[in-house]
Amino acid sequence: MSVKQLNFQGVRNLAPLEMRPSSRINLIYGNNGSGKTSLLEGIHILGMGRSFRTRQLKHAIQNEVPYMTLYGRLTGDPEVTLGVRRMRAQRELELRLRGEKGVRLAELVEAMPLQVINPDAFRLLEGAPAGRREFLDWGVFHVKHCFLDAWKRTRRAVKHRNALLRRGRIEPSEIAVWEQELAIWGERMDMLRQAWFSEFLPVFDKTLNELISLPGLTLRYARGWDKQRGLADVLYDSRQADQQMGFTQQGPQRADLRIRLNKQPAVEILSRGQQKLVVSALKLAQGRLLESTTQRHCIYLIDDLPAELDSTYRDRFCNLLEKMQCQAFITSVEPSALRGIWEPSTEVGMFHVKHADQGLSQLLPDG
Repeated sequence: MSVKQLNFQGVRNLAPLEMRPSSRINLIYGNNGSGKTSLLEGIHILGMGRSFRTRQLKHAIQNEVPYMTLYGRLTGDPEVTLGVRRMRAQRELELRLRGEKGVRLAELVEAMPLQVINPDAFRLLEGAPAGRREFLDWGVFHVKHCFLDAWKRTRRAVKHRNALLRRGRIEPSEIAVWEQELAIWGERMDMLRQAWFSEFLPVFDKTLNELISLPGLTLRYARGWDKQRGLADVLYDSRQADQQMGFTQQGPQRADLRIRLNKQPAVEILSRGQQKLVVSALKLAQGRLLESTTQRHCIYLIDDLPAELDSTYRDRFCNLLEKMQCQAFITSVEPSALRGIWEPSTEVGMFHVKHADQGLSQLLPDG
């Protein structure tokens, strides 16, 4: 599965574009500020319904334009079409999948699995647990099809329990209902996460070793509460302490991935280049597991690949990406930084993003 056509209108500084990318490697180059990252952002909005650059999606809409529209066609039998429209004056997204309206965002996400490797990806190591939980749950969602229901029910139970904790006086029978709901679905969610992680860990170790040797680096899943106790008991015993804090302190909503080097947080020891390779290994391993489990391919959006990597590690990364038989959109300021490292049999598309006279940026096929 790969993107075979993209049509964008009203996305940041990009002129209306139609792109027919390569099914494998797409190299996008241009000066700083020309719109390379905006192109990746548009693909991300099309597949995820949100931006990786801003929480307010209206900020991704071009100035003085009332809306943005994104359309894509994916290979397949039959082909899959996706569409997203966001009006500046409305918060709701208009979504289409296979020509049908009223689809859920989860259906869009499932149709086009995406991974982003950009400067923000360092948050997997240095950021809050929420980013690592999102990474974890992306993998479980795409591999374990019953996960979404457990995730929704767990989130709903946490929300209701937290509302009761903040109320002041709590009726034990009322909060017990939501604690039971949270215990049932939280345990189910944890079981699915653990099953996925046991499959993911050896893939990650193999991928990391192909990029860089880091003896002593470990990746561990922490479920968010005492591993020796059931969630129902933990919630009951912590009720008073949680009421004082005003929220549920333990549970699947506190899960994390612990990345350590020689028992110390890896982010405190690794260089910036090493961090990028660890993050890349995590992201690439997601795609490899997805491929081996579901025979589907992940699409990679890689912003400024040459940054923080010397030529040796850059070549290793590209060779690994090439072996995965996936589609990738890769940006760089200098086109020469990514030329000449691909096998002759690999289909490589070159695209130049440059400012046009009207102040917008155009995407031009190279050659």
